[in-house]
Amino acid sequence: MGDINKEIFVCLDCEATGLDLDNDRVIELAAIQFNFQKNLNFFESLINPQKEISATSQAIHNITSEMVRNQPTVDMILPKFLEFIDNFIIVGHGIEFDINILFQEARRHHIACSLHECKYIDTLRLARLYGESPTNSLESLRKHFNIQAEGAHRAMNDVVVNIEVFKHLAQSFSTTESLLSRLKKPILLKNMPLGKHKGRKFTEIPIEYLSWASYQNFDQDLLFSIRTEINRRKKQDSFHQASNPFSNL
Repeated sequence: MGDINKEIFVCLDCEATGLDLDNDRVIELAAIQFNFQKNLNFFESLINPQKEISATSQAIHNITSEMVRNQPTVDMILPKFLEFIDNFIIVGHGIEFDINILFQEARRHHIACSLHECKYIDTLRLARLYGESPTNSLESLRKHFNIQAEGAHRAMNDVVVNIEVFKHLAQSFSTTESLLSRLKKPILLKNMPLGKHKGRKFTEIPIEYLSWASYQNFDQDLLFSIRTEINRRKKQDSFHQASNPFSNL
């Protein structure tokens, strides 16, 4: 690793029957090996999940059960896909889900898989670090950076867009090491990204909710942001008490 402009990455995306790692199955895989100059090699395949695709999932990725009925099963495609990923640094939006569901599929079919050992870059977290987009969905980032739309929400279309988003988000880094090093540290968020206070600044959220949220199974950035705000208020309260000689009366 070194100059980020000379590094070869692999951007990947999975579409699945749903978000349950134990019960849902991959129905489409797409990946592109690329550097900052051009896209190099492509991999794309629909997959027969051997189960029905719900209407809810179909509405998201536009893949029907009919489209995958005569496609290969995941055990026929996944070894080739893992070979394509090789040891390149993986790029993806919310990429941990893709890595985890692929790992589950590999384990289910007794396929050797070292995805959990690969270095990866989550463009969702890079977008949080960038902090200038109103929201950090891939579609919002596409519009924010004026990237041309690639059509329906399908795996390869998302990969093509994701690569261009990544190039914009990575501009402040000159080396791959510096980018990976920064992502090892938590990122302070400006606004609550989910729940009933979604979109609100952390400073505006009731302390009772923050205290509850600090014990939930959220990602490292969200927990860091929640706990930072709680500590800020504790220090503020301590300061007010210390500066008020009648506070203990």
